[in-house]
Amino acid sequence: MSEILLLQERVKNTIQLGESHIREFKSAWEGAPENKKPRPVKEICRDIAEALVSFANADGGELIVGVEDDGTITGVPHDGQALNQMLFAYQTYVHSENQLPLSIATKLECENQTLVFFSVLKGTTEIYQLSDGRCVRRKDKVSIPVAIKQIVFERQETRSRECDRQFVDGATVNDLDVALIQSIADNHLRGLSVERYLQQTGLAEYSSGGLRLRMAALLLFAKDIQRWHPRCQVRILKVVGTQLKSGENYNVKSDQIVRGNIFDLIPNAWEQLRPFLADKTEFGTDAKFEQKYLYPEGASREALINALAHRDYSVQNGIEVFIFDDRMEIKSPGALLSTLTIEDLQGLQGAHESRNAFVAKVLSENKYMRELGEGIKRMFELMEQSELDKPVLYSNSTSFSVTLNHKSVFSTQQEQWLQLYDSLDLSPRQKKIIVLGMDGRDLSPNDIYRAMNTDDRNTYDREVTGLRKANVLIEIRTNVQAQSYARNNKIKKGEVPRFKVAVPESTHPDKPKPRGNAMLKDAQRCVFIYNLPFSSTPEDLKKVFERYGEVEQVVLPVDHLTQRPRGFGFVWYYSRDAAQKALRELSGVDVNGRTVFVREYEERNR
Repeated sequence: MSEILLLQERVKNTIQLGESHIREFKSAWEGAPENKKPRPVKEICRDIAEALVSFANADGGELIVGVEDDGTITGVPHDGQALNQMLFAYQTYVHSENQLPLSIATKLECENQTLVFFSVLKGTTEIYQLSDGRCVRRKDKVSIPVAIKQIVFERQETRSRECDRQFVDGATVNDLDVALIQSIADNHLRGLSVERYLQQTGLAEYSSGGLRLRMAALLLFAKDIQRWHPRCQVRILKVVGTQLKSGENYNVKSDQIVRGNIFDLIPNAWEQLRPFLADKTEFGTDAKFEQKYLYPEGASREALINALAHRDYSVQNGIEVFIFDDRMEIKSPGALLSTLTIEDLQGLQGAHESRNAFVAKVLSENKYMRELGEGIKRMFELMEQSELDKPVLYSNSTSFSVTLNHKSVFSTQQEQWLQLYDSLDLSPRQKKIIVLGMDGRDLSPNDIYRAMNTDDRNTYDREVTGLRKANVLIEIRTNVQAQSYARNNKIKKGEVPRFKVAVPESTHPDKPKPRGNAMLKDAQRCVFIYNLPFSSTPEDLKKVFERYGEVEQVVLPVDHLTQRPRGFGFVWYYSRDAAQKALRELSGVDVNGRTVFVREYEERNR
């Protein structure tokens, strides 16, 4: 009797609270207020099944049949057989393979009215469907259709977020590398015991049964990690070529697996990976041999540590590193968190998120890593400094990967152009400015800001001043002239073209001596050519260029040390008209199998 009274009290409280994302009321009546009649029982049963399935696929909830949306109790007027159909609707109108986590399904009396009451728990092991195959989930006060894979993804994410904070039965301090923890604890606070350190960092808690360890403590410090997580490992595969093949064409040259807790994996996996990243050894400027790498060491190490810190440890798979001839891919188990997007990370705004909060906290406190967004940002910066393509980020429903491509940010044509400036010690940002002006275009300050991907005035001043001092960025409008131009053309001053990129002094040819008094030492008679094949000869170029007028001289500069052509040259015509015609019609012509480009020769005051 007391249970019935308690249930009646619970139902009254539920009605008083009103509908919400965990409470639903269903009327057993239909029709106009003055002509109400009982609803068809099948229709009510379908509503019951839909509500219970939507609750089970969300956070659980309670359903009362016999109550209007506004909380008015109108009761269920149906007979006993119809009431039984309603009570078992969770079976007959729900997919036969599903068993809803129902805790209550009963009828009761409330204010002299018959009600039907259901309470269902949040499902954790199944995705629930209606008998017609539809999948619905509660959102706010309504049930909405949802894809099964979306619920699977969200539940997996919940498990993954909780993995490192779960307490592990049977795990004790004896299962941990106590010496390692003590050394870290001493850095944290000298004299701090292992147990106290684990407590202060949240890796363990005392209970009546003793010290309870979280999964994070084992992932970080376990002596035998395979006992607790069989795939806490990094697999490193060196692939011959640019695609992984299988069967008879299997092209993996080396396949190594490094196992251990996270603090062991960081140095050990890095030492196994590092040799595969080496490119060549060069004699450095300080008279010592220096190892050159295909990718920035910092970016490679950052990608590895981020994978170890942010992977999904609820998934029994390991991290895989594929080293192809043209790229390195680091693939970690678990999709990107739903609260982050690839665009967030690529925006480089330092989006902060950690799947494994305890693991990330300990690694961060010990200077091993940054938050996920910060680590990605650092990778992008290091790749840019090395003049390599941006990292490629990818996520699907099962994994997240970072790819570092061994590919220059500059095209072959741009690299040929930059070779003209080898004698100058240009910064990566200055190279971007030089490339921006390679087609002879006039540059505005805003063009330069955009090319450098910065809005910092100090950076602009530093890079532009360096180029102007080197006499390769020529001012074509003064500040006063730019103000006047902006006013007359109704544009912002920052958009006014003010500079032009010029060829370095060391690459300028000696001008040919004039033939007779009529000949002028005129820069407008000279055509600058770049992206030339190294096999080109003056005769090759003369054959191409003399179609547009009589050629006076062809100059192909060579490297003083190697005596090899440098990939660019100068063609002097006897007339300005011939040079201008060549400039209009020749760009993109093929010379010895390579597309070459032309532009005006910029003469500077000496």
